[in-house]
Amino acid sequence: MADPRVIKLAETLVHYCTAVQPGDWVLVRGHVEALPLVEETVRQVVRAGGNPTVQLDSDALSEILLAETQPDRLAWVSPLEEILAERVDVRIVIQGASNTRTLTGVDPARQQAVQNARRKLQRQYMERSAAGSHRWVGTLFPCPAYAQEADMSLADYEDFVYAATYADQPDPVACWQEVHATQQRLVDWLAGREQVVVRGPNVDLTLSIAGRTFINSDGKRNMPSGEIFTGPVEESVNGWIRFSYPAIRGGREVDGVEFRFEAGKVVYAHAAKNEAYLLSQIASDPGAAYLGEFAIGTNYRIQRFTKSILYDEKIGGTLHVALGAGYPETGSRNQSAIHWDFICDMRQESEILVDGELFYRNGQFMV
Repeated sequence: MADPRVIKLAETLVHYCTAVQPGDWVLVRGHVEALPLVEETVRQVVRAGGNPTVQLDSDALSEILLAETQPDRLAWVSPLEEILAERVDVRIVIQGASNTRTLTGVDPARQQAVQNARRKLQRQYMERSAAGSHRWVGTLFPCPAYAQEADMSLADYEDFVYAATYADQPDPVACWQEVHATQQRLVDWLAGREQVVVRGPNVDLTLSIAGRTFINSDGKRNMPSGEIFTGPVEESVNGWIRFSYPAIRGGREVDGVEFRFEAGKVVYAHAAKNEAYLLSQIASDPGAAYLGEFAIGTNYRIQRFTKSILYDEKIGGTLHVALGAGYPETGSRNQSAIHWDFICDMRQESEILVDGELFYRNGQFMV
């Protein structure tokens, strides 16, 4: 018998996050390790009247394609992917892993070539989403590899995942609707504001949000969610920030990261571990050195670092910034092949001031 929490999570993905309607073309893209949730999600799509297309992936397939494709073919993009980006109504992405370090041995230049080739697809999905013609959500399935990364038993990690997504509650949708209402009050307060100052032991930043929109991330796109975010004015970011947790990308763990910004651009970047990879990503394209996102995590059901950015960036009491592509609906103009999040703990001796008013202190909202 399927875990009832898997069924509730699938129902949430289909009926709340993406609101699948009869006749919708729905892409369900999942990892083979996430097959129980993929199967239940497809069941819910069909019951809602949607038309599912299923794509399955594995760590081994990803490694083969990145490591063995001829260099001049790395930029090839499947016509099927182009059609999906142009036409699919709904996209549900379910992550999984058998080995989170599978791609560690792959040349970063190869990964960069593939990212650059898919930049147009990424932008098309973002623009359609902002225009309301495409709905999407990303989540992960609690598999053993993720549990090991989080230093947890599989049973404990499953409990953690289903608690953070409210799949352990009688009515998960009602819980997410309450999250929406709470965060909407914050977003409404921020509307029309201009200047943000962030101070603490790990940060001293100023940035402008003039003309930008904060988004209420209430589980409609990330599951779990629990954040408010915007795209800062690109040239406005000044100061420095040191990140509290490792940033993991492409199978590589980059730790001890610190950035310094001048007129919006990263002018100094350091990492205690895997600095060369960090610098290679920042050099991907001009937009990779600018912030596409400034966000505050609000999910206080997540209080520990698990090495999964989907969860870690939502930790209640933290903020995160992303280098690279911004979300058009925020007003961001930044374009890049990357979107890479970095997390800063704000729970001790830290504050955020907005137009001179105290908005946030020591991990708690003050308005």
